Amino acid sequence: MRSHSHPGRSATSEWTLDYPPFFAWFEYILSHVAKYFDQEMLNVHNLNYSSSRTLLFQRFSVIFMDVFFVYAVHECCKCIDGKKVGKELTKKPKFILSVLLLWNFGLLIVDHIHFQYNGFLFGLMLLSIARLFQKRHMEGAFLFAVLLHFKHIYLYVAPAYGVYLLRSYCFTANKPDGSIRWKSFSFVRVISLGLVVFVVSALSLGPFLALNQLPQVFSRLFPFKRGLCHAYWAPNFWALYNALDKVLSVIGLKLKFLDPNNIPKASMTSGLVQQFQHTVLPSVTPLATLICTLIAILPSIFCLWLKPQGPRGFLRCLTLCALSSFMFGWHVHEKAILLAILPMSLLSVGKAGDASIFLILTTTGHYSLFPLLFTTPELPIKILLMLLFTIYSVSSLKTLFRRSFTLVAQAGVQWHDLS
Repeated sequence: MRSHSHPGRSATSEWTLDYPPFFAWFEYILSHVAKYFDQEMLNVHNLNYSSSRTLLFQRFSVIFMDVFFVYAVHECCKCIDGKKVGKELTKKPKFILSVLLLWNFGLLIVDHIHFQYNGFLFGLMLLSIARLFQKRHMEGAFLFAVLLHFKHIYLYVAPAYGVYLLRSYCFTANKPDGSIRWKSFSFVRVISLGLVVFVVSALSLGPFLALNQLPQVFSRLFPFKRGLCHAYWAPNFWALYNALDKVLSVIGLKLKFLDPNNIPKASMTSGLVQQFQHTVLPSVTPLATLICTLIAILPSIFCLWLKPQGPRGFLRCLTLCALSSFMFGWHVHEKAILLAILPMSLLSVGKAGDASIFLILTTTGHYSLFPLLFTTPELPIKILLMLLFTIYSVSSLKTLFRRSFTLVAQAGVQWHDLS
């Protein structure tokens, strides 16, 4: 089964699980099916093992789990405003959204070519979002709590969930201007939410707490020794920071401001996952990245608290939290951009402005995933798939909002005539 590498983590295998306990249980369940395909793939000593039956099981298991993603997309489509309904099915917002999610280029290559189970995990997130749109807050909170114990990267968007649930569920009423009515605070709802989080966390981490193994679990979940950047740099702020440091070091050597003997090897460009020291600029610590991330998400969090603007306001805050974490987080994977692209898909079919942002985000974000497919035969595949998705996104959203653009243009002409 697939995991992620942690050099030195295990004496048995170089591949050790760095996901929370629920994902380990998920893989354990899969192993009971995998043994009917090829028993040898379950041997932890059998490193770099491959067989046609193993590949068959891996592909079919991802496809099977995508059924959950399809259901989540179906629930999300129910939440879309149906006012802009065209005569043709292909021009309806719900149809366009379903294609943007189900045919998402990034998720397609990450799950079905690079091979992971992100479709299932994003299905949990989208279903929790749908439940919040449907005002089924407890179900949404439960699904997100479960999701966190499947994959902790979703901590990136946890602030949006926490603030929105506290503001829109635990406070039951607002003032006429939309500000908070403090007297409407419900202790019962807070306790209910707390119990949901506690029960899910207890089921996940309780056995490790009883065995005094929580430090080992957290050392695997938060391996800070893996360095500031992933082997394939995510196109974020730290990539620019690293590049600037490299440029300054080259200039420093040319001008003889730096001693060549005191410059460390450029491990940040070696393709290895490890720590490194910057040459000229100050080296970045995990705490520094956390502070930068918190500063970046604070404006959207404050807006969500002061004027929630319903589930769409929550979704906008969630997207901004995901983007802020992507830009400033520690050891960010390039595929973390999907955490912003998929929720933004829901916003894109609602307003023309959001559609424009979505097109920019999805084009640049998906292009940054290209290094995941690095072999020559995969080159035409990834180019063709991305072109098809991009062309559909542009054409469908342009068709959806053409009437809005026309009305805006007509209003401008009428105003000009009146003036």
